[in-house]
Amino acid sequence: MDPQTALFQQHRPRLFGLAYRMLGTPGDAEDVLHDAWLRWNDQNSDALDDPEAWLVTVTTRLALDRLRRAKTERAHHVGPWLPEPLVADEEEPPMQAERGQSLQISFLLLLERLSAEERAAFLLHDVFDYSHAEAATMLGITEEACRQRAHRAKQRLREGRPRFTYAPDIQQRLLEKFMQAMQQPTPDVLKSLFADDITVISDGGGRVTATLRPLHGSERVLRLYSQVALRYRSMEAVHRMQWLNGAPALLTWVDGELATVMWIETDGDRIVAIHSLRDPLKLARLKAVTPSPGHAS
Repeated sequence: MDPQTALFQQHRPRLFGLAYRMLGTPGDAEDVLHDAWLRWNDQNSDALDDPEAWLVTVTTRLALDRLRRAKTERAHHVGPWLPEPLVADEEEPPMQAERGQSLQISFLLLLERLSAEERAAFLLHDVFDYSHAEAATMLGITEEACRQRAHRAKQRLREGRPRFTYAPDIQQRLLEKFMQAMQQPTPDVLKSLFADDITVISDGGGRVTATLRPLHGSERVLRLYSQVALRYRSMEAVHRMQWLNGAPALLTWVDGELATVMWIETDGDRIVAIHSLRDPLKLARLKAVTPSPGHAS
């Protein structure tokens, strides 16, 4: 490997982590990195004082352009939009070490509240630890403008942040209870898992059945999952737990096809939010590396 390629590969985990958090889709993040690589390949790296800053700047600006286009496209998305999860081999060790909670689906969804410019300023400063001056240079704006964007972003995120934050092992325990309840559903058991003001967000992309708007309240959610559980009983439905994006997720296969990936938020005792990804296009990457567990639950 030549030195210029080796230098790009050295920084690749951080560049991918930034692009993915900006865009919420691994495929878009890979496209950004491909374009960044083409520009890097035409650049004389020996003439650069700070190759990392150059790479982060190019990656950020490419991601900004793509995110602006994506926001227009997402405005026409059928039903709620959810980020696409990473698969295990995309989470390289350096990325795993720095991810914290900033890769969790609930956090990526929260970032959708921000403008593209606010999102970039916030990620560079608060997630990737660049100073406001460094981030401003990368974004081509003044330091004060960068500081204001990051401040507005934090205000918006605080307004939408989940009321409760509990360790992933508590999320996993409740997901396991939910999985068991879906296999032998009774209204009382299912309802005991749901907070009164639970919210369900389901992304089918207009390609499969999914709620077309967020669903609120335990009674409505109970009816939904009672129907889903009954439908699963007439099919070859198989459930399995897997960690995705730094949190436990429940994967469900139906007749050998990956049909749903679910994450939850909890108050420690009950489920307060469910994020259910059903769009086959978004599940395709995960399905390719996560074979069906067979016909045993």
